[in-house]
Formats: sequence, structure tokens, C-alpha cells
Amino acid sequence: MSMEITGNLPDYAVRKQNHSDYGKGYTNTAKESNVTTSTVELKTSTGGTKTEQIKTGYSNVNDYSKYLQGKYSYMNSGTTSMQGIPTTVSVSGAFLKKCMNDPEKAKYLEENLAALPDCAKSAVSSCRGTLTNLSYSVDANGNISVAISGTSDPDGKIAKENAERRAKEKKAAEEKAAERRKEKKAEEEKAAERRAERKEQMDKLTEGTFTVSATGTNVKSVTQNIVAAVSGTSSPTGGSFDIKA
Repeated sequence: MSMEITGNLPDYAVRKQNHSDYGKGYTNTAKESNVTTSTVELKTSTGGTKTEQIKTGYSNVNDYSKYLQGKYSYMNSGTTSMQGIPTTVSVSGAFLKKCMNDPEKAKYLEENLAALPDCAKSAVSSCRGTLTNLSYSVDANGNISVAISGTSDPDGKIAKENAERRAKEKKAAEEKAAERRKEKKAEEEKAAERRAERKEQMDKLTEGTFTVSATGTNVKSVTQNIVAAVSGTSSPTGGSFDIKA
């Protein structure tokens, strides 16, 4: 079974805050050409802070990306590995452009990029089943999405058991259907036999039907002659005759 969850970073990850908060963490600023290096306090995934130098003032996204990839090799580098799990970390070029000359946005981005390895570790250890893929993405507005894929049956044991169970259920259903067909056929055969018996009985009744009539002026004599005809001692069965007293 596979699973996929998409959403923002969990509680243990660094959350996006109002950009006005980030100005409070700067302790020192040094400028080299157009690139400015600032020493700031970055929040960590464990709830603490760490001192870090971040750079802004780049003239193009390519140079800024190279700087970030030098610190966070997993950013925009295709599929990498975190905790042994294939992982992708993508940051929108539009957001990089916003960050490269905005210290507050740059601090926010680096804060979250730095937290990713710990977040991945927590995801692997906390998630039920076995993770097969991790994906982190930052869109043009700085919103962070996380997608997790995995399986609860890494060795295929559950899948095998489910397949065997489905096979047994299918076989039982087929046997039950075959039994119903057999019972239906037996009922049809019995009904056919009953129809044949009724037809035979009707045929016999039809074969034994006769009509005898007689006329005369003495009812006793006429009745006696009819009885004699029916019993076979007089005219043939089914015969019609005229008797006079």
C-alpha cells in the first residue's frame, strides 16, 4: 500500500513568520562589493537558535543559487538522499529572486533550508510504514509544501497475504455460484419431470374418455344397455346406438 501526504512543514519544522520578525536577528553586517554578509540568529528545528552568516545583494538568481547550493547542496539539485530516502528540495526561481536582495526573506529561506535534514529525520522515524520518497518545495510566495510517499508493506508480506485471501474468497464465490447453478439445474430437471408426469396423466385421462348414448321408451332398459356397453358386454366403447324397449 502506498501513501502520499501533502501539506506544510509539520510542527517540528521552522514555520514562516512575518518578515518584520527577521530584522531582530541581525548582529553584524559586512559588505563585499554588492554582496552583503550578515551575521544572524537562525531558529532551528529543535526550537533553539544558531548563529549563521547569510549573504544578500546578488545581481542575478544564478549567483545567489550557487551561494545557497554551497551551503545546502540538496537545494534544486534533483533527487538527493536524506536518511536513506530519495528526496527532492526545490525552491522557486521567483522566490529566489525575491530573497537575493531582501535580508528578511533570505533569512527565512535559509532558516528553513537548514532545518530540512532534521525534518526528514523526524519524518522517517515518526511515520508509520516505510518511506519511499520525500519532497519539499517552496513556491513563488515562500509557501512550503511537503509530500511523503511510502509503503506499509516493504517486504511484500501483507500484499502476499491479501492476494491469498482474495484468491480464497474468489474460489469460495465460484464454488458457491457453481453450487447454485447445480441446484437450479436440479430444480429445473424436477420441474420438467413433474410436467412430464402431468402430461402423461392428462394423456391417459384423454385416452380413457368415452361417450355412450342410447335412446328408448323405457328408462330402465336404456340405462341397462348403457352400462352393458361401457362394461364391454354390449356395443364397443365409445359406440353410439339407439335402443328401443
